[in-house]
Amino acid sequence: MSFGQQILFFFSAIGAFNGFLLGFYLLFVKKLKHIPDFFLGLILLTLSIRVGISVCIYFYPDCPRIIPHMGLSALFFTGPALLYYIQSSFLKEQFDLKNCRKSFGFLTLILGIVGLLYVLFPITWDTYFGTFIYAVWTIFVFLSVYNYYMYSKKEQRASNRLILSVLVSNIIIFLAYQLISTGWIQIYCAGGSLVFSFVLYVNFLILFNKKHPFSSVEYKEANKYSSKKISEELADNFVSKLERIMNTEALYKNPNLKLSDVAVKMNISAHQLSQLLNDNMGKSFSTYINEYRIYEACEKIENGSYLKIEEIGYEVGFNSKSTFFSTFKKIKNTTPLLHKQSQMSTETRFQSSNL
Repeated sequence: MSFGQQILFFFSAIGAFNGFLLGFYLLFVKKLKHIPDFFLGLILLTLSIRVGISVCIYFYPDCPRIIPHMGLSALFFTGPALLYYIQSSFLKEQFDLKNCRKSFGFLTLILGIVGLLYVLFPITWDTYFGTFIYAVWTIFVFLSVYNYYMYSKKEQRASNRLILSVLVSNIIIFLAYQLISTGWIQIYCAGGSLVFSFVLYVNFLILFNKKHPFSSVEYKEANKYSSKKISEELADNFVSKLERIMNTEALYKNPNLKLSDVAVKMNISAHQLSQLLNDNMGKSFSTYINEYRIYEACEKIENGSYLKIEEIGYEVGFNSKSTFFSTFKKIKNTTPLLHKQSQMSTETRFQSSNL
């Protein structure tokens, strides 16, 4: 390997490695705390896999034929991830994550069928497989541009800079790989790898430099949004959704339940859920959850549950007897035992009056 090839290999490989690390962090560490970050992580991870395999192909052309097709398979999800990144960034809490999961499941099924055809007919599908991947990528890039254009008309331009940066970066990488695939650029996949590395580091310089004007604008926009109270109409929808989830899934029975766990179920940020509870409902997260627990505990007591008082506390989600008793006293202004006795005496008086 010549010195020039070593330099080419270094910049291509390090870009793929850094992109992979950042994508892994956004996908598996932050998870669904911020949905656009999840899709951004998926974009980075799929491109990094493609770039890493491209580097291997360029410098080690004798690798098994299935390897480049694995890179193309990863690239298959880049377009859909870009589209859903844009939609989730603009729609925020209105983004339908459940429908998105179904779409990705359908796309995975399609990729599996095409991959099976390649395995069964490798010679025939050797050319068609790459054409299929790039065709799907092309369709989703155009859909992403269209969605950005439609949604950005309703938003302030300053708040769209991050989304625009991601979109433009993906278009540049897309065009580079398209030109390479058509043979207009003769450096093959290594050219796309260099473009990816260049775009990745340019975005690092722009987005993570605190002195850059963009950062201060985004920070002000974020603060403006976070301090804005949730509208009554939206709050009513959130409350209905929250109550439906709590009643159907009984999340409160989990003694280790966290606000972020409920926020993920509602497909909103933890900050928005906290804001909803404190500003719109006038109670903390722990108070809200404990009210559900005490309500069910009262139902069990009133229905003559065979469980002991402290067992009922554990059953409804409390992790200690003392916490159950103190919370019960705070909410019902009595103890669980006195509540049970009052229910028994009330029932006795009712039966006596009917005799």
